Amino acid sequence: MLKSYKYRLLPTDEQKNTLAKWFGACRFIFNLGLESKIAAWTSLRKNVTSFDLMKQLTELKKTECKWLSEVPRQSLESSITNLDKAYIRFFNGAGFPKFKKPTGHQSIQFRQYTKIKEGKIFLTKIGGIDFIQHRPLGAGEIRTTSVSKTPSGDYFVSIMIEDGKKIPIKKSISEETAIGLDMGLKNFCSFSDGVTISNPKYLHQQLKKLKKEQRTLERRYQKGLPTNEQSKGWYKQKIIVAKLYQKICNQRRDFLQKVSSAVINKYDTICLETLNISGLAKNKILSKSISEVGWGDFNRMIEYKAKWTGKNILKIGTFFPSSKMCSFCGVVNKHLKLSDRKWTCSACGAVHDRDLNAAKNIKNFGLNPIKKTTK
Repeated sequence: MLKSYKYRLLPTDEQKNTLAKWFGACRFIFNLGLESKIAAWTSLRKNVTSFDLMKQLTELKKTECKWLSEVPRQSLESSITNLDKAYIRFFNGAGFPKFKKPTGHQSIQFRQYTKIKEGKIFLTKIGGIDFIQHRPLGAGEIRTTSVSKTPSGDYFVSIMIEDGKKIPIKKSISEETAIGLDMGLKNFCSFSDGVTISNPKYLHQQLKKLKKEQRTLERRYQKGLPTNEQSKGWYKQKIIVAKLYQKICNQRRDFLQKVSSAVINKYDTICLETLNISGLAKNKILSKSISEVGWGDFNRMIEYKAKWTGKNILKIGTFFPSSKMCSFCGVVNKHLKLSDRKWTCSACGAVHDRDLNAAKNIKNFGLNPIKKTTK
């Protein structure tokens, strides 16, 4: 199985300058490849393949962009491969690839010659870089090493390991070891056994401070000047805002990792509802809350952890009326509103908590969809 381990990187000033050049080169190749693909399809209805872009890269290194030779070739080729993967995801329903900006998240990949020795990670053409190994690196073969820089100026290294282990066989599905999860905004998650996990709302907690720092950043911006000519005060304030965003992101990711691990460790079968998150986020009133809660990241974590441990993931359809259906008799309450947190079934008289009832229906339908649809 492939597993990734992420660590904080501590490069020297000289290594930071080298990485900055390499980040720019990889970004240049990605953007040039994207521009070539768009132009070829717009004018000639022709598809430019990754092999065509590889040939273009070779020609560039020989002619007008000889400075690209300073960058490891495999890192430049990885940018083309990543662009090709982005196009594949686009045709599978994801968004269209975007041009990379120098002010955003920067990264570069190394596919060979990565070694770890005496608290340093050794990379091609740059040598050993100090890093904080806060947890042991798993045993196995190093496949890919990615170095990244956040907008706040922090550096990280992500090491992908092939540990040689086979994916475990799926555990048997039974009602005793299964759970239904209903995702929400007031409560982050409601379990079919009655447990609820509150939404920590990390963005909401920092919103007042974030608005203040962003106003300061906007006040220091000099209109008419490009970004690279702004004052030092503007750059310092930009880092402050970026670090605040990064703190919120880290808090949310830590929360999601802990909740997803707890669910995977306790249950063998997890029933989830397929959510149209991009469609839900178009709601003008709830868009900020929906974007903050992190449903997509949580589902992704649940899925890959279930794959590692042999647990089962059962998904129900987007349009299944989990909240409106009575979990006792199966009657659908078509008049239920979003504001109705509790409701009484008109057929059997059962009193339902909206989220708990939805979690029970998700579990019942996930375990036995034929019975629920014919009831």
